[in-house]
Amino acid sequence: MSEQTRYADHTYRSGLGMVGGSLLLVLVVLLAADGVLNGEGRTRWISLAALVTFAPLIFAFSLRPAVYAGRERLRVRNPFRTITLPWASVEGVRAAYSAEVYAGDGKYQMWAIPVSLRQRKKALRHGGGPASANLSGPGAVFAPEHAGSRGYRAQADQAVDEIRLLAERHASDEGAQGAPAVRWAYEILVPAVVGGVALLVLLLQG
Repeated sequence: MSEQTRYADHTYRSGLGMVGGSLLLVLVVLLAADGVLNGEGRTRWISLAALVTFAPLIFAFSLRPAVYAGRERLRVRNPFRTITLPWASVEGVRAAYSAEVYAGDGKYQMWAIPVSLRQRKKALRHGGGPASANLSGPGAVFAPEHAGSRGYRAQADQAVDEIRLLAERHASDEGAQGAPAVRWAYEILVPAVVGGVALLVLLLQG
């Protein structure tokens, strides 16, 4: 089974982040291209180094984040890491000021599922009554199943409910066993670091 098929059940991404990131990436490429083509001397090298530095970072924080929930595991792709969590290892999924998943001794933020307090307030107004929420302290937990149950639902809270349901449904499956695995995104980190060092050297030489 291919990776695309395995994680095809549920995919979560930030549409606003992808649009904003795409526009910013295009702007950076155009500015760097103008510097390389029309600049003189060190300007060309500075433009190229800036492109190598900032393009991967923009991609990492806007286009790369995604959460894939399949039958066997949850895969969280954050800016610099990819965390693979078999359902049996998932101990909890929460949304307070950010969406987080707990597995083993770790807590992993899900960048692709941003929490909008504005959406949450709207959900509370449409829910017809107070929600069960505790938004104070490091262990703050929002109970989305109580908010907006008869109407509008905040997207982050709906996503967290769906992921929690999948974890409970598949935790005992044979293919969902195993420990969390974390892989660093060196394809993002290496170009950004190399470009950043080159850019710093060029600027200091001026």
